[in-house]
Amino acid sequence: MAETDKLLLAFYGDDFTGSTDALEFMTRAGARTVLFLKPPSAEDLEKFGKLDALGIAGLTRSMEPAKMKETLEEAFQKISELNPRYVHYKVCSTFDSSPEIGNIGVAMECGLKHFKNDFIPVLVAAPNLGRYMAFGNLFAQMGIGSKGEIFRLDKHPSMAQHPVTPSKEGDLRDHLALQSPLKSGLVDLLDLKLPFEEIQEKLRKLIDDHQVIFFDGVYEEQMKIIGRILDESADQDKPLFSVGSSGIGKALGDHWQEEKILTETLEWKELEEVKPLLVLSGSVSPVTASQIEFALEHGFREVEIAPEFLYEQEPDVSVYSDKILGLLNEGNSVILHTSKGPEDPRLKKTRAITEELGWDSQRSRMELPRYFGGFLGKIIRQVLTGKSLQRLVIAGGDTSSYAARELGINAVEMIAPLVKGAPLCRAYAENSPVDGMEINLKGGQVGAPSYFVELQNGRLNDN
Repeated sequence: MAETDKLLLAFYGDDFTGSTDALEFMTRAGARTVLFLKPPSAEDLEKFGKLDALGIAGLTRSMEPAKMKETLEEAFQKISELNPRYVHYKVCSTFDSSPEIGNIGVAMECGLKHFKNDFIPVLVAAPNLGRYMAFGNLFAQMGIGSKGEIFRLDKHPSMAQHPVTPSKEGDLRDHLALQSPLKSGLVDLLDLKLPFEEIQEKLRKLIDDHQVIFFDGVYEEQMKIIGRILDESADQDKPLFSVGSSGIGKALGDHWQEEKILTETLEWKELEEVKPLLVLSGSVSPVTASQIEFALEHGFREVEIAPEFLYEQEPDVSVYSDKILGLLNEGNSVILHTSKGPEDPRLKKTRAITEELGWDSQRSRMELPRYFGGFLGKIIRQVLTGKSLQRLVIAGGDTSSYAARELGINAVEMIAPLVKGAPLCRAYAENSPVDGMEINLKGGQVGAPSYFVELQNGRLNDN
């Protein structure tokens, strides 16, 4: 718990799984943090007592620019009323975005307009997650928490083929230039080796003609340096608005621990074996596909969502919920999924259906996460009405936000680390069967092939 009454940081996540990633790194750093699914009211905050930080899990990663702007203007106003020292617009550590969907440039423009800072610091690097930035280029490991190969973003087997926001540029300055006219500069790896005063001088010069400043980051020790830069860039009279991955929380947290503002959390709930385990996956990542295959080889059962439900105004969830309940009642752990990787024939069928419905590519990219996430959530809510379970896993960044809302989740709080970037949380969901359950939300890129099996067996606790 921080030794200050002021809210240290408020973050707004562009999806749910990414928001739990930010929740984890603030909690690990020693800040009591709760993640809400909408801006909290005074009554909401009163329920949780003193908080050091809070997050809001948004949906902007799957929104078009006009809707993003409307949503963020309202959210940033409500965050301002909380008077935090820092405001962080949390994006995926692979900078998932495009001019048409999840436009990060739009978020930056809204942040500049609302918070009126001299510049926006942008830190996407998160070495502890296998995300590295060198001379403006982002590199990502295949599978967070694994020992996968590292690729530049535009060469990454998963991100270069992402169904909604495929990565076409490795240099994030070029990637951002496709989304916004804001000028971006860079504090690079060589700059970070300079004495601190010289780094600050370089930053001051960049701010003269750049509104956005990216920071490289390859090594853990550089995060503390960047945290100090962020901390000393803050104005006492207004919050500092930043954009980036959970590297922002990691950098600030490392610095605040050194300054004795926070004390690192070292003791956690022991992770127990839980069987049966229920997994719902809206991910098309090859990483998640390998986890599904591994789980099936080790006793899990699967239920596949057929995309034909898109034709129906009110699709029947009982077809799936009854099957899942039958498998659970036999003692089986179950995975409900929409895809097993980018080669799954259901993806081709989904494209054919959306064309038949008259959806263009932009509408498909925007609507499909909502349709699939909402349908997954309805099925699982029906299942949980018929059977109580201890632990639930939701995989897939684009669909998770919609599934969580359909399940009635209002907020989550971290209770134990698993793989970095995907903590075990407790769900707060008034009048919903998911209330009080252990919930794990993982992005498509998170985890080794054994992820679901180890989460069932209680072997992932990463102290």
